[in-house]
Amino acid sequence: MSVYIIHGGNRVRGRVAVHGAKNSALPILAAAAVCGDSVIENCPRLTDISVAMEILGHLGCRARREGDAILTTQGGPGDCRIPDELMGAMRSSIVFLGGMVARHGCAELTLPGGCELGARPIDLHLFALSQMGADITEAGGRLYCSAPRGLHGARINLSFPSVGATENTIIAAATARGETVLTGAAREPEILDLIDFLRGCGASIDMALDGTIRVEGVERLHGVRHRVIPDRIAAGTYLCAAAMTGGELLAQDVVPGHISSCLSLLEGAGCRVETGPDWVRLTAPERLEAFGTVKTMPYPGFPTDMQSVMMAAATVARGTTLFVENIFESRYRHVPELRKLGASIVTEGRAAVVTGVERLTGASLVSTDLRGGAAVVLGALAAEGESVVAGLDHIDRGYDDLEGNLRRLGADIKRDG
Repeated sequence: MSVYIIHGGNRVRGRVAVHGAKNSALPILAAAAVCGDSVIENCPRLTDISVAMEILGHLGCRARREGDAILTTQGGPGDCRIPDELMGAMRSSIVFLGGMVARHGCAELTLPGGCELGARPIDLHLFALSQMGADITEAGGRLYCSAPRGLHGARINLSFPSVGATENTIIAAATARGETVLTGAAREPEILDLIDFLRGCGASIDMALDGTIRVEGVERLHGVRHRVIPDRIAAGTYLCAAAMTGGELLAQDVVPGHISSCLSLLEGAGCRVETGPDWVRLTAPERLEAFGTVKTMPYPGFPTDMQSVMMAAATVARGTTLFVENIFESRYRHVPELRKLGASIVTEGRAAVVTGVERLTGASLVSTDLRGGAAVVLGALAAEGESVVAGLDHIDRGYDDLEGNLRRLGADIKRDG
């Protein structure tokens, strides 16, 4: 079992190039199942990406990597089933559902795995596909979807702006008969990146100012060369690492507008933040000020994926920060690990009160989930003494060479085992 061995106390400073967005690359790979041969650039080397490539192979679309690009090639007829072990390996594997039904007219799969963030219902995914003509049943923990006559357009209103349901609907609608009108859709940058990819493949998709998405189904999609947008959560993670260690960081290959909510909080905590077309420079004070109240919300609000990382920074800030988690009900699993370092955190329901301490102390830690794992690593970077972090399989799902990048930024971190 691999672990990180971290000796804290070093300032994080220097420059880092941010890798492509995991949460953009995955739905684009799912869409590639119904598109022609494509080249998808700026794909990070992550275990979730590797799982997605395996899934594509089962669906009849070969995928191979060349550098930072993944080349997809349409092969044989494929299968309408995803092996259970692949579904269990990646929580966001449900994003393949729409493309499977669109391509094969059927899908059989188990409920998705991945991080344990509490209930992450897929009812909106199933509701949207059923409105488009899919017949869906569930038995024994398995989903059976069929549309032998193909999918058709529909008017669909999502009761919550679910990112995954929005992605599944757009992918399925791209080749469905007629027009699909989607209201209540998510507006995350990753959604827009997926739309750009599908448009490049010949899809007819428009988004109105109010967020309504209209998709006029086409008979066939061709291939395209597409570059995945930068990973805004990875960018925020490195910026928080610099902020909480009193460092200075130039983050390159970033879209500043995608992380504006995070940058506002860091500025309010005393950091100097400068931005350019594709970069952010952060200069941290000796000690951060508290962040006040931080509420996770759908985009453009503060992202739930940054909650745990920002909480790690708050543990050493001067004053008290209140976090309110509005997206997932079980996203404080990193809190006991931060407490091992000496953090003062009290949770009740969806709220967490963090009172900053002057000093954290190294400890034996476990990565509880992807973003919680990053938070634990950041806490160890700011702590005095040695920390050992286990459970790196979670971190490897979403960060491309996290330890290498942090080491190049001055952190004393190494992977052992």
